[in-house]
Amino acid sequence: MPASMPNKTDQRPLSGDDFRAALGQFTTGVTIVTARDAQGQLIGLTANSFNSVSLSPPLVLWSLARYSLSMPGFLSAQHYAINVLAADQRPLAERFASKGIDRFEGVHWRAGLTGAPVIDGAVAVFECVHHGQHDAGDHVIFVGQVQHCSRRVGAAPLVYHGGRFFTDLPI
Repeated sequence: MPASMPNKTDQRPLSGDDFRAALGQFTTGVTIVTARDAQGQLIGLTANSFNSVSLSPPLVLWSLARYSLSMPGFLSAQHYAINVLAADQRPLAERFASKGIDRFEGVHWRAGLTGAPVIDGAVAVFECVHHGQHDAGDHVIFVGQVQHCSRRVGAAPLVYHGGRFFTDLPI
């Protein structure tokens, strides 16, 4: 048996900590998902659970913890924007991951074509109409149909790996 393969008799049940640590080895981009809730209030949060689904039709997905205080707002939103952050936007990632603050205070944004908030300076933006949602364990997976997208050519992305942000990756 190769040295890298575990012996079946040495296997132990999967722990949440082990699972989280292994997931942390997958490098991801960092996004801020923004919307207006049913009352028109701005909502947004930092997420790295973003992925493409389909080119035709253009679909993307992201997921949100079921217990998130933002869940009711995103469940009621018809449109949202996924703002892929640039390397110099780490403070925004940290701000939108914080609790108990007005996350939009002092943030430069504009209403996108769908009405969802679009953050200035993002590497890419995907403006979506709500296409569907799926229960998945302790998260809800949101699928959006992209109505409009844009990108900032030459901008370096903010990435996340091993529980840390990295800003000095080559383009």
